[in-house]
Amino acid sequence: MDWPLRCGIFMAPFHPNGQNPTLALERDLELIEHLDRIGFHEAWIGEHHSAGFELIASPELFIAAAAERTKHIDLGTGVVSLPYHNPFMTAQRIVQLDHMTRGRVKLGVGPGALPSDAFMLGIDPAEQRARMEEALDVVLHLLRSDEPITRQTDWFTLRDARLHLRPFTHPHPEVAVAAMISPSGPRAAGRFGCSLLSIGATQRAGIDLLGQAWEVMEERSEQFGNVADRRQWRLVTMMHLAETREQAAADVEHGLADYARYFREVAALPLFPDAPIETIIDTLKGSGTAVIGTPDDAVELIEHLIDESHGGFGTILLQAHEWANPQATKRSYELFSQYVLPRFDAHASSTTSSMEWVMSNRSEQLGAAMNAIGAAIQLHADEKAELATQRAEH
Repeated sequence: MDWPLRCGIFMAPFHPNGQNPTLALERDLELIEHLDRIGFHEAWIGEHHSAGFELIASPELFIAAAAERTKHIDLGTGVVSLPYHNPFMTAQRIVQLDHMTRGRVKLGVGPGALPSDAFMLGIDPAEQRARMEEALDVVLHLLRSDEPITRQTDWFTLRDARLHLRPFTHPHPEVAVAAMISPSGPRAAGRFGCSLLSIGATQRAGIDLLGQAWEVMEERSEQFGNVADRRQWRLVTMMHLAETREQAAADVEHGLADYARYFREVAALPLFPDAPIETIIDTLKGSGTAVIGTPDDAVELIEHLIDESHGGFGTILLQAHEWANPQATKRSYELFSQYVLPRFDAHASSTTSSMEWVMSNRSEQLGAAMNAIGAAIQLHADEKAELATQRAEH
């Protein structure tokens, strides 16, 4: 890739049942502060309403709080489930956040993930993707145009609707569409001129379909007169890093089993076997679904994703989790920022190149420096001798 890789997190978040939820949310905010300090570029915050594991119901509320604690990091909704909201209210909230964050907010959208959320709201899962596109069409019109919009559907009504506050960001905050395995995500992103947020990028099927997903994105973009930009493509993966593979494996014994049980029995994603923790670790590592290891292992996975994407992407997002305790979790992000990201950033490679150049020319440069030092010493000695001679003559 001829552009620097950006990094961020994708925070659902995931907190095992039985914890104090108030303290769990505070840890989430503290983590965003930590990531802001160590140079992460983005944090995407989820929306969920059932099962008690993914606690944040309003990413907008969380972003408003996080923005007050941070200076640099961009904050995105990861994602707003569009079928759950009137699209006029979605657009209004994101524009207000755009002003409150001085342009640090991004709007990630999707159809909704948990079937239990849709059930409680009386939404037929078969209608969620169509409703997402209906809502996204309206949201983008409101963000991109000052022309009023009237729209009548079977689930929302708008009459001469327009935003009374225009976006802070010109022309508007970035809008990203979530994608898993099916082509519906890249189809919608290409149609509406949005960026792509690939959540299941390192699931085996996700890796196999990365190149195909971008082909769909480019085809749909061209069909609707838009331009697909790989630098705005984000891939989500799972990692826990430590100084050694053995330490990383020991760290995740803290909470990986709870996480695996949630995905196996609640979220219904077949990522984890019902097996001892050692087997779960081996399965994740062996399938390439996650890195539980060292910064070098993380570099290897990212290089593999770049190859499989057939051209690269803009941002790698690490799924936020509590596989390890808070101290080890923060250390994992520090290792990523300090040792992984620089491998994909020309700013860091230039320092390495400079050292290599100095080392390769050391003999010549050192010889010239030593000659200069010797000449200075000799000059000093000559001046002293001349001064001594002058004193002797007087």
